Amino acid sequence: MLLHILAVGDVVGQPGLDFLCRHLPALRKLHGVHFTVVNGENAACNGLLPEQAEDIFAAGADVITLGNHTWDKRQIVPYLEDCPYLLRPANYTRRAPGRGWGIFDGPQGLRIRVVSLIGRCEMDSNFDNPFFKMDNILAREEADLTLVDFHAEATSEKLALAWYLDGRAQALWGTHTHVPTADCQVLPQGLGLVTDLGMTGPSQSVIGIRPEQAINRFLGGLPQRFQPAPGPCRMDAVLFTFDTAQRRCAGVQRVDIS
Repeated sequence: MLLHILAVGDVVGQPGLDFLCRHLPALRKLHGVHFTVVNGENAACNGLLPEQAEDIFAAGADVITLGNHTWDKRQIVPYLEDCPYLLRPANYTRRAPGRGWGIFDGPQGLRIRVVSLIGRCEMDSNFDNPFFKMDNILAREEADLTLVDFHAEATSEKLALAWYLDGRAQALWGTHTHVPTADCQVLPQGLGLVTDLGMTGPSQSVIGIRPEQAINRFLGGLPQRFQPAPGPCRMDAVLFTFDTAQRRCAGVQRVDIS
């Protein structure tokens, strides 16, 4: 069968969350989506609250992934422990609460593995090596499809991991930089790739926040609590189509809404 999986870029602030809740159900229906993964780590601008996670699930997400702002809202910690569908990066320290990957039920009994990872370039060298971590995860349990949300700063690190996993995983998408890339492709051994999904949030902004706050930061001003920008929003997303018989990606296309 052909399986359609939707990956949605980082939700930024309450405007991004509201936009997602309004438009995700229709987008899923339009493209016949079977499974949806949403990065929600910025729904509270920095971090995610349990009630926001519930709203994202209610809008149609099957799995929510996180990133470097996982711990910015400590209220999420008990929720991380209780909810197997909310994933923090798997290569955090072993002492971190929650889980970084899971195998979930898809249509016709398919087993879909979703892995959340975080990069180390320009991020935090205290994370485990994501390449070695994926080797460990892939060796632990069989799945029909493996999908990776790689929350990383460096384009080179995202692309290198995708090529490293080609033939062993079926999709890798980048998150974190909030800028959608135009490099949707299928690698030679069947891994679907896009370097960054983009974001779901205010479009007239600097990666979702008020431009004047970003300018203040680069001018060396006093730290400010980030606020989402006013105005229109967009939702950046990518649709992956898989040939489940061949266990490979058959197509990758942007399905952004603005």
